Amino acid sequence: MPLGRHIDADNPTVDARLPDGSRVNAVIRFVAIDGPSITIRKFSKERLRIGDLIGFDTLTENMAELLKACMAARINIVVSRGTGSGKTTLLNILSEFIPEGERIVTIEDAAELQLNHLNIVRLETKAPNVEGKGAVTVRYLVRNALRMRPDRIIVGEVRGGEALDMLQAMNTGHYGSLTTVHANTPRDAISRLETLRLVSGVELPLRVVRKQIASAVDLIVQQTRLRDGSRKVTAISEVIGMDGDVVVMSDLFSYKDTGITENGKVIGMFRATGFRPMFGGRLEAAGYHLKPEIYGADTITLRRAGGQSR
Repeated sequence: MPLGRHIDADNPTVDARLPDGSRVNAVIRFVAIDGPSITIRKFSKERLRIGDLIGFDTLTENMAELLKACMAARINIVVSRGTGSGKTTLLNILSEFIPEGERIVTIEDAAELQLNHLNIVRLETKAPNVEGKGAVTVRYLVRNALRMRPDRIIVGEVRGGEALDMLQAMNTGHYGSLTTVHANTPRDAISRLETLRLVSGVELPLRVVRKQIASAVDLIVQQTRLRDGSRKVTAISEVIGMDGDVVVMSDLFSYKDTGITENGKVIGMFRATGFRPMFGGRLEAAGYHLKPEIYGADTITLRRAGGQSR
């Protein structure tokens, strides 16, 4: 009741945000077979920094340096992640590299992001009333955000037709925008975006949809929760473009799981693939001249469709 939400036989689940920022979910009979259940997700009051993720072995210094440069250069990034992989923490940390003075609009189902910027507008969805009216969806908020003259749009998660509006925003000047999708690999993230784009209600050929994704998304950061509970950035992949009907991607960094200790701790290693990103010129224009060692000791030159080399 204090949150203005209701739960009853017709609406046996509720999801809300408590005054301290914690997330609460409640279920009652007959959805919850054994009786009512309440789950509260509390967040740390101390903000983690990129150095903390390096210390936790979530990613390496070189990976962090690349992500920092990408945020400053306004590279469009999609964070692909599984459940409980630390999406909110990663988005909070990445947002710290957004230059001051830019106008940011965040859109979430339940506000979790804690961005430390002066010019920020936080938007949150609204559940329908008891009559089933008055709902405010993520898609509606994304469309509204485009009228607020944002420099960047950050959507906590795309899970429906708002994928269309988010991709259009990335393609029409809102560079450096961020969002997340549920997927297990960067390639799966592309497929997930395809599916969400196709259910937006605007029918287009699959090739056109893929071309839109390839032109909007620059980088996919894969966040994974491993079987021992640790969280890793298991891949940083660049979206290069189209080759025929296929979206071409290239891993810049990857993580390989090599085994597990007697105590159940996952053993693995991060690896720089040696490829330089095609958007390297944009990083340099933003003042970031990353050394070749960032991408691996020996850089590799590839030739992509159209004759451009990397």
